[in-house]
Amino acid sequence: MGSSSAFRFDAAMSDGFDDIRAAVKRRFGDKAEIANVVVPTLGGVNRTVLFDLIDGSATRRLVSRQETYSAEDSPFLPAAQQFRVMKVAFAEGVPVPEPVFEYDANDAMGSGFVTAFIDGETMPQRIFRGAAPEARLKIATDLARLLARLHAIDVAKVPFLEVVPDSIDVIGNYLRLFDSYAEAHPAIELGFRWLERNRPSAGRRCLVHGDFRTGNFMVGPDGVRAALDWECAHIGQAMEDFGWLCVRSWRFGQIDLPVGGFAPRAPVYAAYEAAGGERVDPQTVRFWEIFGLVRWAIYNVMQAYAHVERGRRGVAFAAMGRNTSLVEYELLMTLAGHYS
Repeated sequence: MGSSSAFRFDAAMSDGFDDIRAAVKRRFGDKAEIANVVVPTLGGVNRTVLFDLIDGSATRRLVSRQETYSAEDSPFLPAAQQFRVMKVAFAEGVPVPEPVFEYDANDAMGSGFVTAFIDGETMPQRIFRGAAPEARLKIATDLARLLARLHAIDVAKVPFLEVVPDSIDVIGNYLRLFDSYAEAHPAIELGFRWLERNRPSAGRRCLVHGDFRTGNFMVGPDGVRAALDWECAHIGQAMEDFGWLCVRSWRFGQIDLPVGGFAPRAPVYAAYEAAGGERVDPQTVRFWEIFGLVRWAIYNVMQAYAHVERGRRGVAFAAMGRNTSLVEYELLMTLAGHYS
């Protein structure tokens, strides 16, 4: 978490965080306490709470994340599997918040986990404002090296993850999800047709983050500090992560810098290969970039549908219905070759 606005509470009072306090005591003893509790105002899918763990003379800043909504058609990993992926990534040296403990049935808090807190910034516009061109390039090449390390992890260490055989299966999975909402979106249907006609050859399977984009990693003055939000991790193709990172929506106005709004493609691809990553095929990245726009449009349809039809009320979810048309526009422009 960074400098984004938040609500702060005095944890010594009856503050609504007795569940977290009790979970901490179960693991660290009755003398353990929590303090300096902060609830970020950003985010809506999970209940996120920052707090200090006071254990004797030691104080450690931690982050609690709990699932607040689940659905049978959700494409996201359950919290338990997210926690396991993060443990593997952390053990393999990938920059990720250290997993501390997972909530269980005794906590009566549903699904969730606690990790170490990492100081830094995630808000794209704040990162852009504070970074000179050379700092932006440093961030982008840090991301490339992070991906190279992630993609090198032996997939046998994450046997619980879904294995997507090839791109046609990915397309089919999302087409079935899209069809389940029974909404007419010609631009999305055009995107599916392009994907079906431009499938890349199957490549090596590796551990893929799945949501590797600007806003989902922590940045500090020294560069990238951690990859966050592992709910889309799976076994797939390495270029999926590059395609998603380059999606126009995640450039946040920096249209001419395709790698997350930070840098042009060539030096980032070179950094990835130099760090041990496979050779980057620009056409395969383009496939996954267009797939990313189709995927993001469908996610917006999904969230708006849940707001209208399933009682998951919220301004952010309702706004995603409108945002669908913006993503469709970006998809059409990308298909037409108007974005670098």
